[in-house]
Amino acid sequence: MDRYAVVGHPIAHSKSPMIHEMFAKQTNQNLVYEKIEAPLNGFETCVTNFFSASNGKGLNVTVPFKERAWDLCAYRTERAELAGAVNTLFLDQNRKICGDNTDGVGLVSDLKQHGVDLHGKKILILGAGGAVRGVLQPILKEKPEKVFICNRTESKAAALVDIFSHLGKLESGPFSAFDEPSGGENPDQDCTSFDLIINGTSASLSGDLPPISSSVIMDRTVSYDMMYAEHETVFNRWARDAGAESTIDGLGMLVGQAAEAFSIWRGCSPETNEVMKKLRVL
Repeated sequence: MDRYAVVGHPIAHSKSPMIHEMFAKQTNQNLVYEKIEAPLNGFETCVTNFFSASNGKGLNVTVPFKERAWDLCAYRTERAELAGAVNTLFLDQNRKICGDNTDGVGLVSDLKQHGVDLHGKKILILGAGGAVRGVLQPILKEKPEKVFICNRTESKAAALVDIFSHLGKLESGPFSAFDEPSGGENPDQDCTSFDLIINGTSASLSGDLPPISSSVIMDRTVSYDMMYAEHETVFNRWARDAGAESTIDGLGMLVGQAAEAFSIWRGCSPETNEVMKKLRVL
């Protein structure tokens, strides 16, 4: 039986085996999917051993190994190259390790499932770490009018603008740029015009908020937190209280990126709605 797995440290919390088991049942695929906790100093050996073992076909990679997975690859897709990180590994016909990054596809597909069209929209993204870098290319492929990247350390946001500016209109600034309704230090910046705000920081994991003014929230704004939890995330609660039109958490992104990985591995695209419904009640 073909073997797949998710590798990370820690990994006990991962929902990936449950998701891929549902995908396999839905599409009549004969496979097993496991969790592998790799030691921090043994990720590369873990990957090599998995693929050299009988029927090791594909790996999902989660924190803290996505950048190291990128380094392992003999071939990377364009979106993985730009992301600087890999979350999906597979072998080519010569048994060389190949890498892709499906996080951004998962995010965009989840937004579309919720009726959010990015074309021609103004988007504010909070954070400039690996999670944000991993989703920028698929977001920009949807041709938004503008994407503004906001981060505590402005230089990190500016670095992402340099990397991705050939794909669309990108701007950057610190969180303090929105301290005033007029746009703070940049009076030409219309901070009331964001159709979508994406929280790409990890603040929600610790129950904190990015230091952003609620002036960025309007009655038409959709709030998307890339994190998810059993209950509403603190970021989405803040956005809802500030008057956002709707809020979405990152569970759909998790399922969407898994569906894209499954499609890469198995050549068929699973349906995600029923999987989402089951995960919501667990």
